Amino acid sequence: MSKVTLRIEALGRRGEGIARHEGRSVFVPGTLPGETVRAEGDGERLGLVAVEVASPARAAPFCKHYGRCGGCQLQHWAEEPYRAWKAASVAEALKAHGIAVDVPACIDAHGAGRRRVILHARRREGAVSAGYMEARSHRLLDIDACPLLAPALAPAFGIARAIARGLGDCDVAVTATLTGLDVSVKAERKFAAAEHARLAEFIPVLNLARLAVNGEVIATAVVPRLRIGSAEVALPPGGFLQATALGEETLARLVLDHAGKAKTVADLFCGIGPFALRLAQRARVEAHDSDRAAIAALDAAARSASGLKPLTAVPRDLFREPLVANELKPFDAVVFDPPRAGAEAQARQLARSTVKTVIAVSCDAASFARDAGILVEGGYALKQVTAVDQFKWSAHVEIVALFSRMQPRGRLPS
Repeated sequence: MSKVTLRIEALGRRGEGIARHEGRSVFVPGTLPGETVRAEGDGERLGLVAVEVASPARAAPFCKHYGRCGGCQLQHWAEEPYRAWKAASVAEALKAHGIAVDVPACIDAHGAGRRRVILHARRREGAVSAGYMEARSHRLLDIDACPLLAPALAPAFGIARAIARGLGDCDVAVTATLTGLDVSVKAERKFAAAEHARLAEFIPVLNLARLAVNGEVIATAVVPRLRIGSAEVALPPGGFLQATALGEETLARLVLDHAGKAKTVADLFCGIGPFALRLAQRARVEAHDSDRAAIAALDAAARSASGLKPLTAVPRDLFREPLVANELKPFDAVVFDPPRAGAEAQARQLARSTVKTVIAVSCDAASFARDAGILVEGGYALKQVTAVDQFKWSAHVEIVALFSRMQPRGRLPS
């Protein structure tokens, strides 16, 4: 492996420093714009050997595992330029689709820390380890704590080891809820029904609220619940939720602000209802998602909550069967919060609709920018974009954007 001296010119979308070497771009993690560094390796991704001229914005990482652990990429950067870079990454993605907009620095939504963690656990010759994968590697980094997690998840590493000791290699997702720790295990082997009683012993021993293995609930001591607005939701096993409680609250506040006085709202890709249940405190809501368990949980929560306006929760695969323009006519506002791939099919139907207000929530700048371009081409104006940082010290960014119809409905090709 050869060593080279490089000047870092910018940061890439993964948070790696970008430099030019022999006429091509190379990437060096752990570096910052303006730095001169020594790096080594072959190919386009190199390893950092030493920082020869450091950026004034370089900071001391606060985690002893930083650099080896693959969980964080940017602890070596000072807070202010780090948050500005995240916002700029959203603006650059939009610019690539011909949309020029100012994106203020990220809102810090880390709060008390992440409320869910997925740990890899391995059993080798009697020894058990648990943690995250090392950076750019398939090797497991055995650790006992992560400073980014909420305090309630402190037992997660011990839980993962105990489960791996009994089940062998597995991935263990631990979620902190109002009623205790919800654990979902993905194990390498299948377990027969006759083994469930043995698996259920983990519940009292590890003080769990619920245990699921390979998607099947093994035992429940108490139903894991979350509070959303004025409602309580029974969390489905493995159900999606925002990484931090403050992240969810921040995204929801922005959505409600943008919805304004809308009386009828469609919430698309609604999940368990972090927006729908809050919106229903002041508007009629129709919510759609392909996850039937999430829809059932949302429906049950809406029925048991008091003071909500009518909320209808309907299972629907919006990738294959998006709400078409005619179906969107009754709504004053539409919220859509798709997975990382975005919602191209649904965005095209929105672009053909007469909906006055569209609120896009996204976890991926590239797919968001693509969908935003579709809406703008269809006659919407992008009024505001906000970047939200709940996966702190990573390259991940959440986005909330407000679109208003300015022109007659678009005539986009099918």
